[in-house]
Amino acid sequence: MGTDLFERRAVISGVGQSAIGRQVDRSGLQLTLDAVLAAVEDAGLTLDDIDGLAMFPGGGAANLPGYANGNLYEVQDTLRITTTWRQGLVEGMSLPFYGPAQAVATGQARHVVIWRTVKEGSASRNAGGRPAYGSTKPVAEGPLAWLLPVGMLSPVCQVAPYAARYMHEYGVTREQLAWIPVTQRAHAALNPDAVYRTPLTVEDYLGSRMISTPMCLYDCDAPCDGATAIVVSAADTASDLRAPVRIEAMAGVVEGRPSWEQWEDMGRVGHGAARAMWARTGLRPGDVDVAELYDGFTIEAVWWLEAMGFCGPGEAGAFVDGGKRIALDGELPLNTWGGQLSGGRLHAAFGHTAEAVRQLRGEAGAAQVAGAEVAAVTNVGGFEAGAALLTRW
Repeated sequence: MGTDLFERRAVISGVGQSAIGRQVDRSGLQLTLDAVLAAVEDAGLTLDDIDGLAMFPGGGAANLPGYANGNLYEVQDTLRITTTWRQGLVEGMSLPFYGPAQAVATGQARHVVIWRTVKEGSASRNAGGRPAYGSTKPVAEGPLAWLLPVGMLSPVCQVAPYAARYMHEYGVTREQLAWIPVTQRAHAALNPDAVYRTPLTVEDYLGSRMISTPMCLYDCDAPCDGATAIVVSAADTASDLRAPVRIEAMAGVVEGRPSWEQWEDMGRVGHGAARAMWARTGLRPGDVDVAELYDGFTIEAVWWLEAMGFCGPGEAGAFVDGGKRIALDGELPLNTWGGQLSGGRLHAAFGHTAEAVRQLRGEAGAAQVAGAEVAAVTNVGGFEAGAALLTRW
């Protein structure tokens, strides 16, 4: 393990979020500005301090309806920010703060703000309830040429075979997996910004409609409108910041072919990123106080529990069964804001990162985990996996 890791020269100094809901009557740019201004203020900075901007995704093929809002140029022009570093990320981002951390660690900027804005809830409504992701492509090209002809209009169709394989291989049941969305819904009830806050039971889960076998309605994240912004600052500016959070270690590893349909091991996802991250720190899984693990689908949180070493391969079903271990007062509180399953699909670990920062600062309100000092954050449930540990300053 190196002693001069670049991530140790960066801190997360601020997080901010706009209004969040199934449909929010504000444009993507307006939501972005709300989140950016809130994050800068949260850091204890002003817009004059910001010299780096980044967004995800940066446009191009990923810019599907509702999927990308708050253009990099519009935001810079509106806020009159002078930059020394900018980045537009389309895909392949292991963690939202990875690029900004490299920028401030190498002296290219001092304070970088990165944002992710979604209007997927409104896009779905405007499309008559059809999924905004994938269904707008009139011609199957690139990777979609292999997916759309067989009806894979949504990532749920791509992930479902992996869930089926995992459950078959390890004997994990839907009754066990139900405890992840059920427990996270209980956490969401304490989050005033969560999309879904009404109680959810195991019976509700088992009785819900199947979306793509074996994944049901409550296994899927909730499309929403909202923006999250994160400010990453050079660590040597900590004395000027309100409440910085350390980046203890992080890594992003693509250990197989970069496509869902060609992944070699359908029962293991994220292990390379987790292994590389743990090699960069002396902390161990038992040191983690709160886990904000990517949950675009329930099965992805399962994979991360195992990849991060919180339980062994095939043991996640038993680990979450009953919900006690992953509750706020359990040994590993999971997705304390409700996660994407109930809090809303803020995507790309932006919502997870914001909550990790709140927890480490002791600012998570009714969902605060007592004495939280180490938080795990993971991003994406597949081949673009990223893992990080954040710690209290």
